Amino acid sequence: MENPAALREGLTRLEKRETVGRFAPSPSGRMHLGNLLCSLLAWLSAKSTGGRIVLRIEDLDAERCPRAFADLLEQDLHWLGLDWDEGGSAGGPAGSYYQSNRAEIYEKYFEKLQKAGLVYPCYCSRSQVRAASAPHREDGTPIYNRHCLHLSEEERAALEKKRSPAMRLLVPDETIAFTDGHLGPYSEYLPDDCGDFVLRRGDGVFAYQLAVVVDDALMGVNEVVRGADLLQSTPRQLLLYRLLGLQAPRFCHLPLLLASDGRRLSKRDGDVSLEVLKEKYTAPQVIGRLAWLAGQLERPEPAAPAELAKIFDWEKVPKTDIFLPDDLF
Repeated sequence: MENPAALREGLTRLEKRETVGRFAPSPSGRMHLGNLLCSLLAWLSAKSTGGRIVLRIEDLDAERCPRAFADLLEQDLHWLGLDWDEGGSAGGPAGSYYQSNRAEIYEKYFEKLQKAGLVYPCYCSRSQVRAASAPHREDGTPIYNRHCLHLSEEERAALEKKRSPAMRLLVPDETIAFTDGHLGPYSEYLPDDCGDFVLRRGDGVFAYQLAVVVDDALMGVNEVVRGADLLQSTPRQLLLYRLLGLQAPRFCHLPLLLASDGRRLSKRDGDVSLEVLKEKYTAPQVIGRLAWLAGQLERPEPAAPAELAKIFDWEKVPKTDIFLPDDLF
């Protein structure tokens, strides 16, 4: 259940304007360099102002994110010197920091949206959504065409016998704009650029968009540092913050760290995972090279996170994609 003490503590932090950042990894494998860079900059941004860091394990898909990977992730962060103030296996005032254990909390906020008449069932499969003649986002993701919005009760009952529906949020006819703390102004016209998005999957698992909004609010997070690939998620999340009456954080999106050939780094492909890096480098060597890529050092020399926090400057972080030199690691 929701922890009232955690909510009060989160509101107190917001009132004091203490920076509360977070690591929010999905432990589906060992962290690669892109994950490490994001973790480092989230830590530096919070700690450079005397703030705090929360570790939340985003294991909504429990089968894909076994606890063993989450435990390894904690070991890796400790090895790098990127310790956190609450969360992970140590816990804290917000209850469990594993999303797989927080379904009852998400259910409460989901019901609030449902009672407001903002949620409807969708029986379309992924292949049906992709095959529909609807516009697509820049990343190729289709914009849902609201096929199931106006189904009759009889049609819904017939479809329910074949598959459990996902539940979608009916987005309003409006533009949501915000100023990213690093990349600057960004906006989306929700019906065309976002579309009605899923809050709960057909198997009952709550979707990332709802879970991350509820968790960041209840955990007192007021600064979110993450990759630019999640920039397009922000208007959806800002909408949810408003509809649920929760305080939105400051967002800072980082350029993506790409392989030298322009390919996205991937856990699946084993792109310079920490498992490999530990065999070749010390923790300060890894941190120093990442800090150099992020514009914080003039040379890729060994460095400790605590030293870097004293000189951290968002203005030095690149705003365009960072290409990983072949000979750096």
